[in-house]
Parts: sequence; C-alpha cells; structure tokens
Amino acid sequence: MLRKVALLVAPGVAPFEFGVVCEVFGIDRTDEGAPPFDFTIVTAHPGPIRTSLGFDITVEHGLEAAEDADLIAVVANMHSVTDSIDEASLDLLRRAEARGAWVLSVCTGAFVLAEAGLLDGRRSTTHWQHSARLAAQFPLTDVDPNVLYIEDRGVITGAGTAAGIDACLHLVRREHGQAAANVIARRMVVPPHRDGGQAQYIPSPVPTRASDSLAGVTDWMLENLAEDLPVELLAQKAHMSERTFARRFRAELGATPAAWLNRQRLLRAQQLLEHGDEGLERVAQESGFGSASVMRHHFVKVLHTTPNDYRRTFGRSLPSAEERMRELAG
Repeated sequence: MLRKVALLVAPGVAPFEFGVVCEVFGIDRTDEGAPPFDFTIVTAHPGPIRTSLGFDITVEHGLEAAEDADLIAVVANMHSVTDSIDEASLDLLRRAEARGAWVLSVCTGAFVLAEAGLLDGRRSTTHWQHSARLAAQFPLTDVDPNVLYIEDRGVITGAGTAAGIDACLHLVRREHGQAAANVIARRMVVPPHRDGGQAQYIPSPVPTRASDSLAGVTDWMLENLAEDLPVELLAQKAHMSERTFARRFRAELGATPAAWLNRQRLLRAQQLLEHGDEGLERVAQESGFGSASVMRHHFVKVLHTTPNDYRRTFGRSLPSAEERMRELAG
C-alpha cells in the first residue's frame, strides 16, 4: 500500500510541478477520508535549492530519507532537459525501481527517469513540446506525446504541467481506490479523472509540403478537402499509375494518401470548430468527413476528445443542447 512518498528535487526545479506533488501527497486530508501519506522532500545536497523562477526553497532531507519510500516522484527541472542530474539521485531511482517502489515523473521530469534507464523498454510521455527530444535522446523508450499520463510496470510518466495532477490522482486511485482520489480531487477543485489527452492542446502543424513532383496534387487536395478524393483520382492528377503514386506519396510525405488526407481534414475541422459556430454536420461536410459521426470517430481516435468538447475548450462558442444530445446519442 502506498504510504511513504518522497519528492526528489534538484536545482532548477519548476515551482508549479513541485506544488502539484506537494498538494496531492503532502497535505493531511485524513479527516475527510483521504489516505495518510508520510511525505518527504529530498535532495542530493540539503539546504537552499534555487528554483527555475529564481527563488530558493530549503530542503532539509538528503537522499537517504527516500531509501524506503513507496513512491519517488520527480518533477520538471531545468537539468532534466538541458543537463545531467547527479549520479547519486539516479542511483536512488534505480534502486527504488529495482525493489518494486513506484516511480513517477511530472512533465520534463521524464528526462531524469530516462537518464536513469528506467524508461528503457517502457512507454512514456512528457510535455508535447519536449516529446520529440525525449524520443531522440532516449530511443529505447516509446514516447507517446498525445496522452496525459502513462503507467508502465511501476513507472508513471505525466505529460505537461497540469497533467501531473492527473498522473498523481491516477496513482492514488490505483493504490487506494476511487473514493480516496475523489476526496483529494474535490479539495483541489479538479476532476478526479479527465477524459481526452494531450494531443488536443498541440498547435495545429503546418501541412507537410511535398516535393515539386507532388506539390500540385497536395495543394489541390487541400483546396478540395470536402470532395471525395480516391487514390485513382489523385493518381490521375499526378499523371502516375496508382501504384507509383501511392509509393512516391508515402516516400515523400511519410504517410499513405488516405492517412495524410485524414490528418488535413482533421486540421480543417479543428480550425472550423475554433473560429466558427456552424453545426457539427456542416463542419464535417466542409472538412471532408461527410458526417458528424465519422468526424467524431477521427477526433476520438487521434485527439482523444470529441468535436463538441474540443469546441468547448478552444472555440468561441458552446455547442447547442441539441448538438450535445446528438453527440452523446451517437
């Protein structure tokens, strides 16, 4: 049972992410039914620790205080992206994982776990801005930039910033049950579980530009997203056989014509939901999905959210009650 929690910090610690772990595990809420946690903050060199915002926090306990912790948490840290954390802290994390303790990171704290070798052969996540760097720097971990958190065999990695709350509450729910997580979430004024993922917060990328041999076709595809665009028609536009067109398209753009087209339609739908107030059926037609149900399928599959929830988060207006009922029914 999760009881003793240690928060490992180093110079450059991010105050918000630090506060997230302290808020979930460091406040006594046993009077409301939350589990008791023996919470300790540790560091390799006790004393004043400079945060990423330039003020100091004083940490009294050294690494030895975390040797028997049931959970060691690591939060976003300047060193976790740009430099190397001290070897003694990495060894502490390795020993914790080896004896079966939980290890959890928030945001770019995942770089510390990766440097300790704890993400090798595991799935992981971090803030979407840093996910490509994590994957490149540590190729033995399978990085998913779209989720809020990942649990893989005793190691939990949380995505950007506030997703650390989701990761911590997930662990409380795992170890102490839904009721315990609900108590903490209610006191923090946050949902005990958020649907969706990090993908919906990633800015829409500029559509990949093909080489000159396919640029005319891809430009035409973007201008005609609302139309039916079978491979046969696209191959004709490119003056190629279907087989040659499909092979060259994948080689130059890294995706099949259908996958690339679906992604561009999704981007168009996101733009329409953010900046307009047309109904979902109209948005689906204009973006080329044909129907709201098909569009919803692609939103859930790729962005881990629904069109209405996406509009609620990023749009200028709320969906109508009628649209919300239709989506729930579908």
